[in-house]
Formats: sequence, structure tokens, C-alpha cells
Amino acid sequence: MKTEITIIDRMDAVQLQDMTAHHLFLYSSAVQAGLPGPAAGYDADPIDLNAYITENPQATFLARVEGDSMIGAHIEPGDLVVIDRSLKPESGRIVLAFVAGEFTIKRLVLKPEGAFLEPENPAYERIKINHPDMGRIWGVVVAIVKKV
Repeated sequence: MKTEITIIDRMDAVQLQDMTAHHLFLYSSAVQAGLPGPAAGYDADPIDLNAYITENPQATFLARVEGDSMIGAHIEPGDLVVIDRSLKPESGRIVLAFVAGEFTIKRLVLKPEGAFLEPENPAYERIKINHPDMGRIWGVVVAIVKKV
């Protein structure tokens, strides 16, 4: 099974404005993932998740991931990916591509012998883009939202 996505919705300015009205609070101290550090105060600052995950909300949308071809990049089935269409797709970035009539998320790799869409799961083969009609890059993945 390849990694496929379902585009949820392109957010417009009104939706983003409504969402930013509800801020979550960011704990003022970093939280240790290793050994616990000394206790800190309980003060918190608000954080706008929209501003945190995107720099260009007009060109950004969410997509839900299906499939396991990108598990090596920690993109798993059920995750939401945040895709920014305003960013230039560069070699090494994870992109949303439209290939052979389907959307897919892969790592873009540019080599002298051509452009490739590389999976992050050894069970899958890379896709070589031989000509522009074979595949189009729709945007660059800038964040992953997952539930634990």
C-alpha cells in the first residue's frame, strides 16, 4: 500500500481568524523528555497553533494520510500533514505530489539523472519523474499533526 492522502479543506482567512481566537497555553519552561529537571513555576503564555505551524495561511491546507510509505519520516496513517503551496519544493523536502492521477506524499530528491519521489519505507520503490506531465508538486509538507 502506498501513502495516499485525503485533502481535508483549504482554510480561508475567516476560518483561520475564528481558529486563532482560541489559544492554547504554552508552559513557560521547556519540558524534559529525559530525566526530570527541577520544578518550575506554573505560569503559561498563550500560543497560536496556526501561527506556529504555518507562515502563509492563505496557501496552507491540511491532508489526512493513508498508507505506510512514509513511516520512516514519522508520517503514519491517520496523521494530518500541513502543506504549504507557497514554498519552493527543494531536494530533500517532503512534498505532496500528484502522480498518475493520485496524490502521494514522498521525499523529493533531485539528482543529475533526474527527479525522484522517494518513499521512507524500504517496502516501496522510488518514483522517477521523467517529464512534467508525469507528476506535479502541489506543495511542501511543513508539519505533522498526530494523536498519541
